Amino acid sequence: MERTSPLGSLDSSTQGWINGFIGVLIFSGSLPATRLAVMEFDPVFLTLIRATIAAVLGLLGLWLFKQKRPTRRQWGPLVIVSLGVVIGFPLLTALALQYVTSAHSIVFIGLLPLATALFGVLRGGERPRPVFWLFSILGSALVMGYAVAQGLSAAPAGDLLMLLAVLVCGLGYAEGATLSRSLGGWQVICWALVVSLPVVLPLSLVLAPSDFTGISLPAWLSLAYVALFSMLIGFVFWYRGLAQGGIAAVGQLQLLQPFFGLALAAGLLHEQVSLGMVLVTVTVIGCVAGAKRFAR
Repeated sequence: MERTSPLGSLDSSTQGWINGFIGVLIFSGSLPATRLAVMEFDPVFLTLIRATIAAVLGLLGLWLFKQKRPTRRQWGPLVIVSLGVVIGFPLLTALALQYVTSAHSIVFIGLLPLATALFGVLRGGERPRPVFWLFSILGSALVMGYAVAQGLSAAPAGDLLMLLAVLVCGLGYAEGATLSRSLGGWQVICWALVVSLPVVLPLSLVLAPSDFTGISLPAWLSLAYVALFSMLIGFVFWYRGLAQGGIAAVGQLQLLQPFFGLALAAGLLHEQVSLGMVLVTVTVIGCVAGAKRFAR
């Protein structure tokens, strides 16, 4: 599964950017889908059940393809990945979306490239060129500057939760990408999900609503999306892309995620997307090109 790829004729760096871009496209629907889901599901239950569904599918995939168990050294990083992207980020964003709109929360995703790059240096041993950091910091500053201009005091709890979500997610991305070089991209997320299964499965059963009859079809579809695509399929492309093209470099593609996410928020949730949001998003796209050029 890991060796066969329609991108096999391309060099590793190019494959990394293509796989990373596909991952970003998939992740772009996560916050709008989560926003829809938390309107009818408890955010804690949503976090647990999406991880449980993805973990069962991941375990099935590992069994079908007869994957070997991780080594003793690999279990520690897998726990970090699980705490960061399986539990931490979904839970914190679900809680945040009780206070802020998905359009507002998407703005904070612009900080993920910087967080991922920082942890890529700390955990992955990468050393981007100094100019790279200029573009990365500039893109993140534009995103945060816009958020501050909108008035963070309007929902301080939501904004704080989003900032914490970005930090734990950046750590999970970097740790998983480093691990995927030896374990494999899709294997990393599947094993990280399996690590969480003994916790998320019983808790999801305990916290499950007593009655599901009032849950609408859009909420069920949103749950299906965040469980299947956001929690599993997106990471297959994302971790492979980070490992192939570099954590810091490919991680800058996340600056594009607000652009796609805002479009979805406007189209699916009918949330207002201001001109300022669009201008900030378009501006940071230019930072991706600059960061890519000086990443190595």
